[in-house]
Amino acid sequence: MNVFDRYAPFIQDFIYRSNWESLRAIQAAAGDAIFNTDENVLLSASTASGKTEAAFFPILTLFSEDFPKSVGAIYIGPLKALINDQFARLTELCSEADIPVWHWHGDAAQSHKNKMLKNPSGILQITPESLEAMLLRKHSLIPKLFGDLRFIVIDEVHSLMRGDRGGQTLCLIERLSKLAGVNPRRIGLSATIGDLESTGRFLSSGTGRSTVIPKIEAKGAKWRLSMEHFYISQENNCDVSDDVSALPVLDGKTDTAPENADAGMGYIFEHTRGKKCLIFVNSREECEAVTTTLRSYCEANHEPDRFLIHHGNLSAAYRETAEAAMKDEDIFMTTCTTATLELGIDIGRLERAFQIDAPFTVSSFLQRMGRTGRRELPPEMWFVIREELPEPRSMLPETIPWKLLQGIALIQVYLEERWVEPPNFNRLPFSLLYHQTMSILASCGELTPPQLASRVLSLKYFHRISQDDFRILLRHLLETDHIQRTEEGGLIIGITGERVINSFKFYAVFQENEEYTVRWESQELGTIVCPPPVGEKIAIAGHVWIVEEVDHKRHQVFCEKVKGKVPAYFGDCPGDINTKILVRMREVLREDKSYPYLMKNAVLRLAQARLSAKNSGLTESPLICLGGNMWALFPWLGTYAFLALERFLKLRCADRLGLKGLDSARPYYIQFTMKATPEEFFYILAEEAKSEFDPMSLVYPNEVPVFEKYDEYLPAELVKKGFAYGVLNIGEMKQRIFQWQDKLTGDSLI
Repeated sequence: MNVFDRYAPFIQDFIYRSNWESLRAIQAAAGDAIFNTDENVLLSASTASGKTEAAFFPILTLFSEDFPKSVGAIYIGPLKALINDQFARLTELCSEADIPVWHWHGDAAQSHKNKMLKNPSGILQITPESLEAMLLRKHSLIPKLFGDLRFIVIDEVHSLMRGDRGGQTLCLIERLSKLAGVNPRRIGLSATIGDLESTGRFLSSGTGRSTVIPKIEAKGAKWRLSMEHFYISQENNCDVSDDVSALPVLDGKTDTAPENADAGMGYIFEHTRGKKCLIFVNSREECEAVTTTLRSYCEANHEPDRFLIHHGNLSAAYRETAEAAMKDEDIFMTTCTTATLELGIDIGRLERAFQIDAPFTVSSFLQRMGRTGRRELPPEMWFVIREELPEPRSMLPETIPWKLLQGIALIQVYLEERWVEPPNFNRLPFSLLYHQTMSILASCGELTPPQLASRVLSLKYFHRISQDDFRILLRHLLETDHIQRTEEGGLIIGITGERVINSFKFYAVFQENEEYTVRWESQELGTIVCPPPVGEKIAIAGHVWIVEEVDHKRHQVFCEKVKGKVPAYFGDCPGDINTKILVRMREVLREDKSYPYLMKNAVLRLAQARLSAKNSGLTESPLICLGGNMWALFPWLGTYAFLALERFLKLRCADRLGLKGLDSARPYYIQFTMKATPEEFFYILAEEAKSEFDPMSLVYPNEVPVFEKYDEYLPAELVKKGFAYGVLNIGEMKQRIFQWQDKLTGDSLI
């Protein structure tokens, strides 16, 4: 029996109504794996390939044949917007079979949640944070709610594999399964996974099952891709009649940017009129600044505002307005966004995406590229790379267009090797250990130390945590009153710990800042951190506002709209870049190769950079003299190996090298003065790297490198250990140092 024939009649009717002539490859493969095995399943296929339906068609078929006595499937999504989008799609699919679909997150109505609690059935769609809250606050109801749970579908699984949020999700699934006495199959969905096998092992952690990974032959897809370069301070002389051979079907000039406009912003402004587009940026501050600038261009041209804004600090009303407008086929507006519209929410027929500067990862590039190209159109992305015009006397490192090189490298490693960042499972997740320890203790009530240790350390994600380290944590939490010992010798939450877990912010493990709600009259605009004093300006929701009142007790800011431009601040941190990308950036400088997607300005800028690199020798030697005893080191290492090298130079090599004034532009180069020769520099680095040293020696004296959200509640020794052994990539750093020495001497010190 083929997969379509195996589907329930209401699924077949849905397919007929949708005018699908045949099942997609991913749907046939998923059906075979779910119907004919009892294993977990990892579905990896391009954006808009129908992965959600591929998973749920067979799941719903099995439900129709044997209806679960509780919630039968949990769908875990990383974003509320994604859950809302999938809720509408699944509700339509399930309505004819009377299979309830519930969505549960911070914006969902309490009345809707109460109905699910009274009648647990069907499919529950939930974020990791809301699942954490449910396990904590509805602990006794878990067996009733999930006693017949059969599937857990994890959407955009790649987005949960680079930090504590993924670990939290695995811990929650494992805790829920133990409480409910079930072992549901896990179905992972993603369009951008680099290492399928390790992701499959991650997905199956703690289940006793293996993971089936169907091999889907990807069809060759055509991309419309361009990359243009602008100096921020140059005059707007953008000529849209430039060679556009990289983009086979483009319009001519569409509109005119205001006089003296920022060249890159003018370029975007010109190519968005009458179109539905997304503009991706890498931070919320930049999102606000770009939206404000583009709206000011509309005003200067006496035309209606055609730009929307979408990021995580905006109120739900603002985000949903942008989402609804993008879905409306008759509205042609452009939305400036961060990663919040990067993941799988369907926002309709987009004509193109813009990316300002380069994203940090190949995964992010592919996700953003995949936002376009739906409804039978090819994916289309325009990179807009901007940099300040180097001063005439600028030193060599400042004359290299790092963002241009990064953008090219991200594209090339995927085109040449289909490479995507692999997951990182080598961390020591002490911050998450604190969080899950407190959550388990709060939900279970009093536990003896052995009982608590058993419940926490048995979670597979904590396989690298020793009992000694857990003992150190518990002693510290007792000393700081996060937990207390009862007269019977048990452990309960302490007074300080109560304040932590009773905050709604406890449910999330990703870093948050102290946020203030911004209000204009009765309208909530969004949130900011570190509000400025009364009388100062802020930028939020794509407009500029003057602060009239700050209520620190209630964390509220009251403001009035004004004209102007001001940078916005939300406390974002830059992402981490893999060493693979830095190495390819060096090759971009070294090779004499053209890239068909580069536009005229970008071609000229790359040619300049290659000439500078050739004349200085920076692609052949990592150490370049900038004049006198001033040097620049170009290690071509990813963020955390680069960070390790910085500390290695300062803490283990500085005295021997006579090294001073170390200044980093992470992860591109390090500048310093030193007394040693280049030969002595490489020899001393190799000698120090060869000697066995404790990674803890790369933590500065008296430093407690708080890196994750709950590090502040940990004992200092665990924070240092987690940073030294789990964050700093000392292995890659050593490998690079030995390569330098081998190249210099032809003799290995290893």
